[in-house]
Amino acid sequence: MIRPGLDDRIYPVFKITTVLDALAAEGVSAEDALTGVGVSRSALSSPATRVSINQIIECYCNADRLTRDPQFAYRAGLRFHVSAFGMYGFAILSSTDYRRTEHFAVKYHELAIPLAEVSFKEENNFGAWTTIPLPHPRVDARLYRYLVELHFGIQLSLHRDVMGASFAARELHVTYGPPDDAPKYPDIFGCRVLFGQSQNKLLYDASWLDRTPTLGNEITYLTMVELCDGLREELRLHIGLVGKVRQILLVNLIRSTRFNDVARRLNMSTRTLRRKLREENTSFRKLAGELRMEMAIKYLRDTDLTVEDIAYTLGFSEAANFRQAFRRWTNAAPQQFRDISGRA
Repeated sequence: MIRPGLDDRIYPVFKITTVLDALAAEGVSAEDALTGVGVSRSALSSPATRVSINQIIECYCNADRLTRDPQFAYRAGLRFHVSAFGMYGFAILSSTDYRRTEHFAVKYHELAIPLAEVSFKEENNFGAWTTIPLPHPRVDARLYRYLVELHFGIQLSLHRDVMGASFAARELHVTYGPPDDAPKYPDIFGCRVLFGQSQNKLLYDASWLDRTPTLGNEITYLTMVELCDGLREELRLHIGLVGKVRQILLVNLIRSTRFNDVARRLNMSTRTLRRKLREENTSFRKLAGELRMEMAIKYLRDTDLTVEDIAYTLGFSEAANFRQAFRRWTNAAPQQFRDISGRA
C-alpha cells in the first residue's frame, strides 16, 4: 500500500463532519471545532472537498479539548455508519459471508481514511479486531486513547449495521492504564475492559461469523469490490509522485537512500524529480525526514526496541544524531516520548 503524506488532501470529509455533529449536540460551534483545521464549515458541505490526515487530527485535538464528555470519542464513533463510507461501506453491507466481510474491511481499509492500522483474526473462539493508532507527532497519550476509543465505537457501530443491533463486544483490551473513570467503563462499553494490555483489541463471539447476512448479494458484492479496486487506484494516483517517493524510502529505511537513486528508480532525471516535488510543495529531504519521524514514533510507541536499535534501523550512523533529530521533530527526547506515549 502506498503511504500518503500527512498533508495530502485526498480524503472525503465525513470523519470531520461526524465529529462536528457530535460536538454540536454539546453546544460547541463548528467555528470553534474547526480552529486551525484549515477548512470552512461551508466547504464541509461539498462532496468535492478533500482533507488531509493532519486536518483530521487537528479537528480531533480540538474535539478532545472542547468536549465535556470523558467518553466523547467512543460516543462519536457510534455515530459512524456504513452509509458514510461510500462504496467501501456498500461492499461491506452486501457481502454474503461475514468472515469474508471482515477480511475485506482490512484489505481495503485505506478507503476508510485510516487513522490507525487495523487487523482481524479469529482466536480462541473470538473474532478479534486490533487497532494501532497512526504514528503522528500530535498523537500523545491523550489522543492515543481518543483514537482507540473512537475506533471501538466505529467498529461496534459498523458491526451492528451489518450483523444486527444486538451485536456486542465480549471484551475490550487497551494498552493504556485505567483512567479515573475506569469503574464506569463496563457499563459504558457494555463489556469487560482490560487495561495495560499488549494490544488494543475488540473481541466478540466468533459464532457471529457463522450467521448468514440478511442483506448480502453476491453479484452486488463483487461489483462493489471491483469499484473499490478502482477507488484504490484512483487514490494512489492522487497520492502521485510523493507517494511513490515515500514508498521507495520506506522499503530502504535501513540504508541511506540517495536522491539520485530515487530518481533512477522513477525513470527521471534528478532535475525533473526536484522540480516535480517542488510543484507538490515538498522536497526529498522533507519526505525522508517525515517518514523517519513516523517510523521512529511507531517503534518507540509499539515496540521495546532500544533507542540505539531504532537509530540503526532508521539509518542513523549514531544514536546521538537520532536523538537530536527526534527532538527537532517532536520537541521531546525519544525516551521521554516513549514514557508519555499510549503504552505508558
